[in-house]
Amino acid sequence: MANQNDRSSGIARRDLLRAGFGAVMMGGSGGFGLAPMFASSAAAQTSNPNRILVIVELSGGNDGLNTVVPYGDDAYYKARPRIGIKPGNLLKLDNHFGFQQTMSGFERLYRDGQMAIVHGVGYPQPSFSHFSSMAYWHTAAPNRGAPYGWVGALADQMDPANRNNFLVNIDTNQSLAVRSRQHVPLVFDDPAKFARATYADQAPVIDSVLKRNEAGSAASKFMVDITRSAVHSESLVREAWSKYKTPVDYGLVRFGLDRVAAMIAADFPTRLFYLAYRHNAFDTHVYQSDVHARLWTYTADHIAGFMADMARQGRAQDVVLMAFSEFGRRVLENTSQGTDHGTAGPVFIAGKPVRGGFYGAPPSLTNLDDGNLVHTTDFRRVYATLMREWLGMPDTRGILGGDFDTLRMFG
Repeated sequence: MANQNDRSSGIARRDLLRAGFGAVMMGGSGGFGLAPMFASSAAAQTSNPNRILVIVELSGGNDGLNTVVPYGDDAYYKARPRIGIKPGNLLKLDNHFGFQQTMSGFERLYRDGQMAIVHGVGYPQPSFSHFSSMAYWHTAAPNRGAPYGWVGALADQMDPANRNNFLVNIDTNQSLAVRSRQHVPLVFDDPAKFARATYADQAPVIDSVLKRNEAGSAASKFMVDITRSAVHSESLVREAWSKYKTPVDYGLVRFGLDRVAAMIAADFPTRLFYLAYRHNAFDTHVYQSDVHARLWTYTADHIAGFMADMARQGRAQDVVLMAFSEFGRRVLENTSQGTDHGTAGPVFIAGKPVRGGFYGAPPSLTNLDDGNLVHTTDFRRVYATLMREWLGMPDTRGILGGDFDTLRMFG
């Protein structure tokens, strides 16, 4: 690990402690919240206090069959005579599956044994609505929903005393996944522009609060603390970003992992990072082939760049990344040379501690449910694996609404 007091590599931990950095939610999240981040690490209810989980949401419903291509199955080409990717245009992983050629970043991770591919991930009675299905993934509560996200609930279980705050959400608005009963996530998009958004008539009031040396009532003290925490949060995030330099290529489209790397380099205490490839980018109903190939160029390069940067920082053993989408696509191509909303798809887990390879049973391309894949792996098994095997949480039933076997991906 890099020297924590090396000023050239980021913000030293002692400076963060002196600043009193707190967790703040801004912009579209509806206001400020405060939760001290720098108590003793012993407060965290986990046996692995240095381990970090990064979650990447591929919004829009990624076509898993044209991502991890079952070229060894004739049924794939019968279902997709125009958009099926020919064996000669694949990066073959074995005698049955291959990545499309634009996914060289993922292929390198897989060949190095640092990527796990989980087949057929979904849930019972799947929804074909982007909003509903993503909400089920966000809350780990298929077909019923829940007020809090699974990542937010995980933070509460990791730190029930709320002495630390483990949550950062890279986005313009807070994701349901990080909504928590006790913790308030830090939410920002562009770290260089990270600042409080206030109306002109509010600015003098906020400035006066910041100048107070003492607060009278408990309510007044809370407002002083929360306002100062917001200011410190803004400045520390901007400082971490401005000081971060890396020779690693993050690809043509950077959707946030470089910002995560900057915070890790600055030794922020965050354990859980959440971000998305946004704007329903993977919703490929029309002329899918070229668009989907480009999307995976950007995605694979960006994720591979991040993992390379973790190795450069000396944090490769501490960081694991999961990439998922809210559903897959139908097996049959449509008349517009695209694919429509489907069900199960692959989930990717990357990192040096991962036992690379395939997990779960590949879904049948012929035994379908009204033209859709039948899921073979409940997505809550993936969550259970990350929480129990990676983060060391002993019990995940309260978060997942049941007891789910892990995939034995770490060890």
